Amino acid sequence: MTPPRARTWGRRGCTPVVRVRGRGSGRVSMAGMTCYKPGERSRLFYAVREYTGRKDQPKGFGWRDFRDLIVRARIQLGGPIVLVWDNVRLHLTRPLREFIEANAEWLSVVQLPTYAPYLNPTEGVWSLVKRDIGNLAAANLGEITRAVKRRLKELQYRPHLVDGCLAGTGLVLGACPSESSEESVPPSGPLRV
Repeated sequence: MTPPRARTWGRRGCTPVVRVRGRGSGRVSMAGMTCYKPGERSRLFYAVREYTGRKDQPKGFGWRDFRDLIVRARIQLGGPIVLVWDNVRLHLTRPLREFIEANAEWLSVVQLPTYAPYLNPTEGVWSLVKRDIGNLAAANLGEITRAVKRRLKELQYRPHLVDGCLAGTGLVLGACPSESSEESVPPSGPLRV
């Protein structure tokens, strides 16, 4: 419930103050995939998890959640997937590697360099979501979760914004490395980081 901070305008000498309640009483976690294929609209798949502090509740995402997100993307896209993702420790776990190896006929993985958020189009999506909820004075964790889900749903129906997240990385979709001096993304399948 620690609120995101954003800049705003206020009358000179009167700093705007947003009061919040319930500091530290929960968190909202997001996982997502931005999917690109030449000639088709960009797609965004996501999952949101709310953590309220109960003992039996997971704080974040586990390897099964990532697996389920990949499977859901495979079902909806209906084709092979080239998965490009960062080196989050959870992405490198043994069960997830075994899942990738077991599904090698439709799933191939390319790792980004160790710390390269600037190459990650999903980071652009998170930036858009966080910017939209900046200075949100939520009364409870459910309001934050609803605001996050609402913004992610809006982004799903605005593929030009998802395209902009890829453009922000400087990566080029479908270009061969020898044809362009910029780094390129594999020509088919989703890009997930």
